[in-house]
Amino acid sequence: MKAKKLYFMECHVAGRQYHDADEVWEELKVGAKVCLVREKDNRFDPHAVAIVYYKRMEGEEEAYLLGYVPRGENETIAGLLEMGWTDVFECRISRINATVHYEDQIHVTIRLVENVSVKG
Repeated sequence: MKAKKLYFMECHVAGRQYHDADEVWEELKVGAKVCLVREKDNRFDPHAVAIVYYKRMEGEEEAYLLGYVPRGENETIAGLLEMGWTDVFECRISRINATVHYEDQIHVTIRLVENVSVKG
């Protein structure tokens, strides 16, 4: 049985122009799965949550930092990730457009995934 998903939020990928999106731009599509990774040691944002795309090449996985959940929208996610709830989120690209300003080029939708282990 497929786990249910509950809409949590949508946001742009902040700081996209400073990171690795250009390296994998051709592979980034609406619906592509990306991961949320807590960065506790980020000196610019104490609640930093990175948005990472993983590419499988020759049996190995390589991580590409696309940017971040915007400051001011990331505190709850950061807290849940710190508490070990890494599997509670599903994050997918919801919009991609190379012709707009960098900060608006990539959007993601974040959903909460049903915890099937607590269902009886």
